[in-house]
Amino acid sequence: MMSPTNRLLLWAVWIVFPLALLAAVGPVFIAVGLLIFLIAAIAVVFDLHRGAAYPDTYSAVLPELTRYSRFSTGRFTVALECTQPRKRAHRIRIGLSVPEGLRIASPIQDVTLPPEAGPLSITWDCLPERRGQYTIEGAYLECSSPWGLWHLRRHLGNTAEIRVYPNLIPERNRMASVFLNRSGLGIHAQRQIGKGREFEQLREYIPGDSYEDIHWKATARRGFPITKTYQIERTQEVYVIVDSSRLSARLIPGSGPDGAPEAQLEHALSAALLLGVVAEKQGDFFGLVTFSSQVHQFIRASKGHGHFNSCREALYTLQPQRVNPDFEELCTFIRLRLRRRALLIFLTNLDDPVLAESFSRNLALLSNRHLVMVNMITPEHVRPLFSQGNAESIDDVYQHLGGHLQWNNLRETQRSLHRHGVDMHLADHESLFADMVSQYVSVKQRQAL
Repeated sequence: MMSPTNRLLLWAVWIVFPLALLAAVGPVFIAVGLLIFLIAAIAVVFDLHRGAAYPDTYSAVLPELTRYSRFSTGRFTVALECTQPRKRAHRIRIGLSVPEGLRIASPIQDVTLPPEAGPLSITWDCLPERRGQYTIEGAYLECSSPWGLWHLRRHLGNTAEIRVYPNLIPERNRMASVFLNRSGLGIHAQRQIGKGREFEQLREYIPGDSYEDIHWKATARRGFPITKTYQIERTQEVYVIVDSSRLSARLIPGSGPDGAPEAQLEHALSAALLLGVVAEKQGDFFGLVTFSSQVHQFIRASKGHGHFNSCREALYTLQPQRVNPDFEELCTFIRLRLRRRALLIFLTNLDDPVLAESFSRNLALLSNRHLVMVNMITPEHVRPLFSQGNAESIDDVYQHLGGHLQWNNLRETQRSLHRHGVDMHLADHESLFADMVSQYVSVKQRQAL
């Protein structure tokens, strides 16, 4: 692609207008004007012909895959090379077609290439604003012809894929004091209550052993009392079940890193991944389930760096869906897939009475086999009456009353789930991860699994 430069436009002004004035003076000057115009046109075409091959002497290589964390500035580098050496340094312009969701302050850069041929790295500072998968369709190059009369453009390079993951650093920093002070995390010792549930070995009966621990078949075979001994379960399965249905798109004012509103799903994903890190430090297996009107992702519990990457890959493209959650299909799916008793932590919204009733009705499929907990981010203005400050207008009065009614409905849902042995916790978006860690550590200490 080519386009005239300002220099060529000025040449046209300086040549065409004087020649037109000469032609108006008399017919004698018409032939002279045409000759000058023809010489100028040949020069312009000759300059275009000489510079037409310039873009073909450049090549660019874009990174095939680049990973960023949301709202964490990273660098995007393009390797540019000129295969034909020049006698002097020359300037070019190179730019990127930036997709929406990535912020680059100057997508177009002016670069001065040295006379000798060789690779040159050109770097852009990139700030991802949204999670997801993005594509940059190569780079765009613009160089000038030898006399500077034409801009010559060309599309260079390969297609680059950019993946933006949830940013876990703010939650890590916010929870630093909890990791330092809580005795159940980090390098501190953790007190285990009880004798454990996992069978270890058989031994002879010792006075004081409980009759419940006697292995009667082994006693009958050997002719003297044999007792079963147990050990504390060190490896358990923990699953975080993330709801990505319509209510997960609810915005939380001022909760984003830049102070903008942010969807509840963003906080749920960060809390889920960080809980996986905590579970691995405790020696447990961590699994993941995402669902809306159907089950989207199921990652069986495991541990290790590769497993964490698999969970992160499953979550970085997850977006809220404009559908209602199907708890019946979800509970049936989990019951068929998970045979071993596990800790199931739901991150969902139950402030809709119809959805809460459906969840409570289908939970019986899971609560008898697994230990189930529910965590929900409390919607804005859903608070007990007289706990939201003074009402300054009649609209505030109705808003506080509506928030109290919703809060009362959630309390009823909590009591209903508690009858099934399920604990439901309401938390602010800032304390969601801290509450989940507290619940997990409590389960470990009580050996509830």
